[in-house]
Amino acid sequence: MIDEKTLLLDAGYSPISIISWTRAIGLMWLGKVEVLEEYDREVHSPSIAVRLPAVVRLISRIVRPRRRIRFSRQNIFLRDNGKCQYCRRKVTLAECTFDHVIPRVKGGRTCWTNVVLACTTCNRKKGAQTPQAAGLRLYKKPKIPSHIPYVVFKLHQLGHVPTQWRDHLASLEYWTATLASS
Repeated sequence: MIDEKTLLLDAGYSPISIISWTRAIGLMWLGKVEVLEEYDREVHSPSIAVRLPAVVRLISRIVRPRRRIRFSRQNIFLRDNGKCQYCRRKVTLAECTFDHVIPRVKGGRTCWTNVVLACTTCNRKKGAQTPQAAGLRLYKKPKIPSHIPYVVFKLHQLGHVPTQWRDHLASLEYWTATLASS
């Protein structure tokens, strides 16, 4: 079973999705994408052989409606760029904690504007206090993100970045560096 995935770019060369290689070949035959990078592997039919597409770009521009971003641990991690919002130390999704800026015991809610990524050390230091009372400074005020790239989420699920994709993920530098080091 071939499990390679294909990176889909919009007409402006920005990553928008990760799709199956079968979907990419279908889009290619319909004339909706151009192939920018290929894997070494091929698929064969009785009459032709096609190299698996690694990176494809949509030929025409698409307009997608903005969706509301779901509040989740993964999306908080992505919004805060994988850095503690008190000391700015990089943390992995497995080792991070999530802190209520205004503690729940003091009426703080679990929402985009009150939850931030924190390393274990800073979260323990802060405890059930406000950042000011604990002697901590919040790097930036938490807010509802305008967007979180779908590709970033899928990259974390894949756990690796194929070498054919790296040049096309420049806008996602932090994430490709994080995944390359893991």
